[in-house]
Amino acid sequence: MYAYIKGHLSQLFPTHIVVETSNGIGYEIQTPNSYRFQKYLNQECKVFTSLIVREDAQLLYGFISEEEKEMFLSLIKVTGIGPKSALAILATSTPNEVKRAIENENDTYLTKFPGIGKKTARQIVLDLKGKVKITEETSETLLQVEGQVEENDNIIKEALLALAALGYSKRELSKVEKVLNKTSIHSVDEAVKIGLKTLIS
Repeated sequence: MYAYIKGHLSQLFPTHIVVETSNGIGYEIQTPNSYRFQKYLNQECKVFTSLIVREDAQLLYGFISEEEKEMFLSLIKVTGIGPKSALAILATSTPNEVKRAIENENDTYLTKFPGIGKKTARQIVLDLKGKVKITEETSETLLQVEGQVEENDNIIKEALLALAALGYSKRELSKVEKVLNKTSIHSVDEAVKIGLKTLIS
């Protein structure tokens, strides 16, 4: 229904962003990692979107690139994969990294994400192998986002909230917090990426 939404990025939360369009409507958009959009805060941005209608809600999902959106739509077609699991996979991976894991039948890579067991990982490979095309990566696809310098404690707090929203446990978050406290970080997006790499390594 909505191919993309273009507007002013007015708010950014651990689980979603709010984009206000020229007609004054603010769209709440769920994203894999909202802090990828941090450099657009209080600026105009374009978010590639997909509307999913459930019995109890209508949820708008947004992505920083068209490739990321297409990968999300492919993942949620797999039996056992819902939007939350698909977002968790895309929160730290580029679309091409996921595609390579599928083409190489790398179940181990896929099972490192919350909510993805061996059976589900195997189903992803069975359903999508040969159906996903590895594309030329752009700077957006590679998720290179410039962050704003913030207070270290606030950065870590926001990053942990974002990871909790993806489904990681308190034990896993404690592990990430220890790593972040020993690391020089300048933005929440950077902290989230370090945290995710820590969890799936």
